[in-house]
Amino acid sequence: MTLTGQAPAPTTIVFGTDGWRARIADEFTYENVRRCADGVAAYVVGRGETSKGVVIAYDRRFSSEYFALAAAEVLLAHDIPVAYAVHAVPTQMCSFEVIERGAAAGIVITASHNPWVDNGFKIKAPSGAAAGADLLGVIEAQLARNGGIGIDRRPFADAEAAGLVERFDPYHGYERFVRRTIDLDALKAADLSVLVDPMWGAGSGWLSRLLAGGRIRVDEIHQERNPYFGGVNPEPIRPNIDEALGILAGGGHDLGLLLDGDADRAGAADERGTFIHQLQVTGLLMYYLAEHRGLREPVVVSVNNTSMAERLGLHYGITTHETPVGFKFIGPKMIETGAMLGAEESGGFGFGMHLPERDGVYANLMLIDLFLHEKAAGRWPVSRAIAHFHELAGPSFYLRVDVHVERAAYPETKRRLLVDLAADAPAELAGEPIAQTMPLDTADGFKFFLADGSWLLVRASGTEPLVRIYTEASSPGLRDALLVAGERLVRGS
Repeated sequence: MTLTGQAPAPTTIVFGTDGWRARIADEFTYENVRRCADGVAAYVVGRGETSKGVVIAYDRRFSSEYFALAAAEVLLAHDIPVAYAVHAVPTQMCSFEVIERGAAAGIVITASHNPWVDNGFKIKAPSGAAAGADLLGVIEAQLARNGGIGIDRRPFADAEAAGLVERFDPYHGYERFVRRTIDLDALKAADLSVLVDPMWGAGSGWLSRLLAGGRIRVDEIHQERNPYFGGVNPEPIRPNIDEALGILAGGGHDLGLLLDGDADRAGAADERGTFIHQLQVTGLLMYYLAEHRGLREPVVVSVNNTSMAERLGLHYGITTHETPVGFKFIGPKMIETGAMLGAEESGGFGFGMHLPERDGVYANLMLIDLFLHEKAAGRWPVSRAIAHFHELAGPSFYLRVDVHVERAAYPETKRRLLVDLAADAPAELAGEPIAQTMPLDTADGFKFFLADGSWLLVRASGTEPLVRIYTEASSPGLRDALLVAGERLVRGS
């Protein structure tokens, strides 16, 4: 029997915590990329800023450069000049170029750390930060109108011949920009051996190049373009980075540094191959800025980030601010408060003296500088420096679990989590009484605190049929018990 399909309805495109992501050739199509670009064009034209142009960058995923060309052609049809990356670059290089050029906006074709079958569309505000509610509101309003209609576009080659396209390589400008706040020559001169894993992504070669020509030894693996990402998600957490951890455990390196697929997220490991989890990196960067740089500006962390930030804030006299999940909240809060650091649970770190957006390359350079300062203070190797840090910041045993739910059952799962828990929150978790239950400002989950500061956060995704469970506890045993309790809440058992 042959079934006759109906004409597909236009894709409903939803921008989540950091852009729109979808499966290539399913929802992530040239047509839908053009629709997103049409939304950016509406924003730029509506503000009367066509002459400022738009920066377009892309990662190493399948066909990213061609999706970027498709987006460019829509902007060019509106006579908006385009600065187009000469090759795949880290996402933050788009933010850097937007600021340097005074551009009206930026577009990055990337799905960051998503599975290899996905791609995505990120938007940068004129500040270089992730697009906020005002910008996204204009774009989503245009998306509600432009489904199923023809989108005007101008051939890229024609527009380039007319002088509307500039191809850019951000490296040299970025290096000069970094040198304002980091002494690259001091890092190059260090007696240090570093292993770098860019996870086949757009960050390949950046740390090696920035640190070349000195005493420091940088070994980089997974440098080649591989849109399959070796069969793992290009997110710098275990088990995705276990190969790098194994190399470190074999000896010969003092420190491991990690990047995700578009290099806006950072990770690290010590000389023994022990993973330094993302919440620890948040605390370490805050400690570095306060202890070794003497800074006391505010710090912004997402609601699923570490309680160590508050403890370090009390110790150093630093105000900490908490935001919903996503740099579209963290970046604007950094700008509002003049923060020196913005950090999210997933390994994204932004810096007030640098960019109000995540930059994994810059964060990793700061980690090198941190551990060199610790070495000079006699706290070496890296594992010893980490132990000293926890004497000040307190314990942090963290883990995140993603619970995938059948799509048909997801609405009921969300109702049970978001409605039933609001009406009847549990009194205990893992046998421990709950000291506080806090609904998230985004109305998509709850955070439960125990008396010792340990916490469990349950958050339902707005774009995928999954629930994320996060916990930070005072011991490994309590962490594992809280995760089990969280999974029971999700599954209703």
